[in-house]
Amino acid sequence: MSTDAQGRVRSWTLEPSKPRFTLPPGAVDAHCHVFGPMAQFPFSPKAKYLPQDAGPEALFGLRDRLGFARNVIVQASCHGTDNRATLHAIALSNGMARGVAVVDPAITDAELDTLHAGGIRGVRFNFLKRLVDDAPKDRFLEVARRIERLGWHVVVYFEADILDEMLPFLAAIPVPIVIDHMGRPDVRQGPAGADMAAFRRLLDSRDDIWTKVTCADRLDPAGPPYADFVRAVRPLVADYPDRVLWGTDWPHPNMESVLPDDGALVDTIAQIAPTPALQRKLLVDNPMRLYWAD
Repeated sequence: MSTDAQGRVRSWTLEPSKPRFTLPPGAVDAHCHVFGPMAQFPFSPKAKYLPQDAGPEALFGLRDRLGFARNVIVQASCHGTDNRATLHAIALSNGMARGVAVVDPAITDAELDTLHAGGIRGVRFNFLKRLVDDAPKDRFLEVARRIERLGWHVVVYFEADILDEMLPFLAAIPVPIVIDHMGRPDVRQGPAGADMAAFRRLLDSRDDIWTKVTCADRLDPAGPPYADFVRAVRPLVADYPDRVLWGTDWPHPNMESVLPDDGALVDTIAQIAPTPALQRKLLVDNPMRLYWAD
């Protein structure tokens, strides 16, 4: 674990390897974050972790090193519902980034319009108890209804053990849904394991549920080359090619014990999406359709 003089934690590799896999032109890193800079954008007093700064310059440097063209920046829980850091990064991207916000359910329509003008195209609902204190489903549904006019979608983050209790809530959401990290299945079970089978039933319940086939570093404790992750996820990409996204998850919140190598993560793409056609859908066509439709 790397900490600075203030006890702030770094959860990312400073010099990631250069991927062996060459991304297709126009590839989108569809799940990443920014932290701070704290002096400009303070962290939420409710934050469960205190990271070192990982701002837009570092993110866009990583983008260029890995070979991506665009980013989708997801509001990090350490910033709570203050989306200024995410909006700042989008504004510096020259149109090459869009974002997903976290909002207070009491947000006004005018404030939603301001977020839209700043490049936000979705809201995230987080149900990980170790990261958030409260996740009011009824108020989240009201937010989901209010963003429909903007053409936004909802991003939902939960773990596999609560999927069954999430089903009524997910069914009630009136806009497209993106599930973060496939609802964190136990990939060691394999592609036909209980967690992945349950997740497939969710995808089959609606044709507007998308997912991010991401976070091999979180889901596969064996580490690179992430064989269990690849084995479990490759059939999902093949069977739902028009509803999958991929992202680095940089700067890897709460991954302080083992710092992920972003180059090694990019190299998993060719294994879970083994053909150029699948790679283009995963990295270009799908994220562009969802985030740059306008």
